[in-house]
Amino acid sequence: MEKQVIVNGRFQKERPLYRARNLELKDCIFNEGESPLKEGKNLCLDHIQFRWKYPLWCFSNVCISKSIWEEMGRSGFWYTNDMRVSDCLIEAAKNFRRCERLVIEDTELLNAQETLWSCQDITLRNVSARGDYFGINSKRGTISNLHLCGNYCFDGAKDLVITDSVLLSKDAFWNTENVTVKDSVITGEYLGWNSKNLTFINCTISSDQGLCYAENLVLENCTLLDTSLAFEYSCVNAKVNGSIDSVKNPCCGRIECDEIRELIMDDTIINPGYTEIIERNKN
Repeated sequence: MEKQVIVNGRFQKERPLYRARNLELKDCIFNEGESPLKEGKNLCLDHIQFRWKYPLWCFSNVCISKSIWEEMGRSGFWYTNDMRVSDCLIEAAKNFRRCERLVIEDTELLNAQETLWSCQDITLRNVSARGDYFGINSKRGTISNLHLCGNYCFDGAKDLVITDSVLLSKDAFWNTENVTVKDSVITGEYLGWNSKNLTFINCTISSDQGLCYAENLVLENCTLLDTSLAFEYSCVNAKVNGSIDSVKNPCCGRIECDEIRELIMDDTIINPGYTEIIERNKN
């Protein structure tokens, strides 16, 4: 079917292009009116302004470039499959829910609160985001060069690989499973609680009471800055550069570093013999 092209369109009211098929839009504006492109398929959107709620729901096969979501363009992408978003500016909150096969690249999310929830098969490249509860329950994905400022990110996420990123987020990676973070900086309280198979490689980490209640926690070639009361009730294999401020009651495993400034091993709670402690400066 031949693709229809609309240039310089101005749309108003609810569902002006409902169930659109095989459509190319360029230099268009969607003003007040909910769900302008609901249940569409095979769309290519370039230089679009979304000014109102729910623009793309229940969609499949859409590419969007050089476009803007203003503040009221909230809850923009839900239940959408096979979507690529590139070089966009998104001011609206609560975007990307229950999307599958999603690519976001070279994009800024100014208000990423409650964004990227329960998405599957995701790829993020060169994304900056600000907002709490980012990436909750998302699974199967690769994320590179993400700059995120927002607490409680990636709670419940599974099967993710994150590289070359900077995360300013307390309570990050809670309840995760099979998540690997490489060559990144993570700063925030209570990091990685109740996680399973959480791995940090070549990372710099700052956390108060972080990395606790974790099963099969791995740190390879990491630096722990200003990190106290770490590894409580965790089964951990950690090789750390430099010193650790304090370690409290790990369950089992191996911790290697230059020095642990405060080591708390309460034998009424855990068996100290289950965890091997190697302080290189004491050997």
